[in-house]
Amino acid sequence: MSNTDVAEYYRRMRLIRRVEERMMELKTAGEVPGSIHLCNGQEAIPVGFCSHLGGNDWVTATYRGHGWALAKGTDVTGLFAEVMGKDSAVNGGRSASPFLSDPGVGFLGENSIVGAGVPIALGASLTAQRKHTGGVSVVSIGDGALNQGNVHEALNMAAVMTSPLVIVVENNVYSEMSPIVDMVKIDELSERGAAYGIPAETIDGNDIDAVVEAAGRAIGRARNGEGPTIVECKTARLVGHYSGDVQHYRPKGEVAEARKVEPLVRVREAHGDRTADFDRIDTEVDEQVEAAIEAARNTPTPDPATVKDHIHV
Repeated sequence: MSNTDVAEYYRRMRLIRRVEERMMELKTAGEVPGSIHLCNGQEAIPVGFCSHLGGNDWVTATYRGHGWALAKGTDVTGLFAEVMGKDSAVNGGRSASPFLSDPGVGFLGENSIVGAGVPIALGASLTAQRKHTGGVSVVSIGDGALNQGNVHEALNMAAVMTSPLVIVVENNVYSEMSPIVDMVKIDELSERGAAYGIPAETIDGNDIDAVVEAAGRAIGRARNGEGPTIVECKTARLVGHYSGDVQHYRPKGEVAEARKVEPLVRVREAHGDRTADFDRIDTEVDEQVEAAIEAARNTPTPDPATVKDHIHV
């Protein structure tokens, strides 16, 4: 990558990290209602894949999807306003953290049902295919989602229809609180692709270079009419499954070890001569996030009289 690329990828990952760090602090302070699911440690994956996406492309995510929304272009102030339940938010304060969507930037949204994003993303890919838009559909799922029946059905249909779909498996080792090694009998989750005739590979999801390259291959195949691809990205959560998770199931020292190889650390270590540039980016991102929080705080809450708005039957 050029120095410009490195700086831009670092900035995008640092923005996701800082947004979520502050979101957790706001949750603790009582400014964010409901549960939140953070992707701290997994930032390279949405940034790497979304770097290849444009206006005709769609992204669908799990409920751990703030990073995907931001990488696809969701406004930072609008995101904070949404999790705070504000009227001017991305979804008018109605979706909060786990149901966020932003179709205007190509983010179809999160889904609280494990694996449910895959058939939705498949539908988007088939729409692009039939309308000849040239667009692709990218869906992120967790490791546990590969054991869901609707995921198998969607993967089989995607293969049969040669759909422009990219399935990103964010393998953070835990299916919520259950170690994935206790849930499957294969070494690499990407091996599942062979059952459907879908090309698949496993990469280091903490290495932004590796993610960008794998994303380019998979998205390129989809654009060229070659069908779906599965990319398993091995990574780690630096936080709990959700905001109240005390992580009693994780071995002592595991998180500390994960922090040594997380994406931001990896970039800084690989480009040690650019520490001053990264420090400057950190400061700029911190200022951007604080300004967004303050703007979100100063927006009104929804009028209770509008509670039935946007309901369709």
